[in-house]
Amino acid sequence: MLERYYQELLNFCSRTVRNRDAAADIVQESYARVLAVQHSGQAVPEPRALLYRTARNLQVDQYRRSEVRGEALQPDAEASAAELDNLAAPQACEPDAAASSAQGVDALLATIDALPLRCREAFILHKFDGLPHSEVAQLMGISRKMVEQHIKLAMDACRRCRDALDGEPAAAPLPKLRRRKPARK
Repeated sequence: MLERYYQELLNFCSRTVRNRDAAADIVQESYARVLAVQHSGQAVPEPRALLYRTARNLQVDQYRRSEVRGEALQPDAEASAAELDNLAAPQACEPDAAASSAQGVDALLATIDALPLRCREAFILHKFDGLPHSEVAQLMGISRKMVEQHIKLAMDACRRCRDALDGEPAAAPLPKLRRRKPARK
């Protein structure tokens, strides 16, 4: 999580605080708070959104503390505080985007569930468990080539699902995998 959003969040805070060191402190505190929530056992379904909300709240708190202490604001700092109140959240935090994302995940999970059993098993072992093709083949007792075909079929199904969600015209259906007949002895 740290590497994924750090620079993006730092740039966001730097634009609103206009002090790179203060922004770095806010980002560090945001990460500390979000990690504390995760370590407490609470599920954080959208860590990026929580990081942004935490950073924004810390910026507002910092501004309020400076007001209470009577610290003289620089002309840019006052404009920055006003800008902070009007700043829109990232697109991913918007309710429509969150609902669309949840629907997309549900559709992809349904697509994966609809795959043939062995195809689904190979796909899950490779994509979700991170196993290489050779290990998947060994676990399933099939050839590596068959694993590649299963994963290709699953990826094509997921791609068609994503295209349908994006409103693109449906591609021609893919052929199903054929089973080889056992060799006669």
